[in-house]
Amino acid sequence: MSQPSSRPATESLSTGELVTRLTAQMSTLVRDELALARAELTEKGKKAGKGAGLLGGAGVLAFYGVAALLTAVIAALALALPVWAAALIVAVVLFLVAGVVALLGKKNLAKAGPPVPTEAVEGVKRDVRTVKEHAQR
Repeated sequence: MSQPSSRPATESLSTGELVTRLTAQMSTLVRDELALARAELTEKGKKAGKGAGLLGGAGVLAFYGVAALLTAVIAALALALPVWAAALIVAVVLFLVAGVVALLGKKNLAKAGPPVPTEAVEGVKRDVRTVKEHAQR
């Protein structure tokens, strides 16, 4: 035999008790949805941060590439052919590496998606629809 529940059946609750339960459940639901949104934004922020860091690294490498290119021009003007040729090779390599790092950074930023907690927003929309449906009954 099952023991009788200490909770009264929903049918026997007064309107005030039902409203109290609804308020408590809505509060819990909103808190849970906010926690989901926070977790989702944290994950997207990590991805965006990685992509931004890679793009920053690409910028530093491009800066060094420009410095090496300028060194190549100066060395060429100083009539030291092997020096400027070496500096030009270094500049080209740095620009190639900067291009690869920039593409990786762009790819990581694209993976992050928009900074909107889409899962949490969809959850809230579902919850609102459910509450509206039950309120109309």
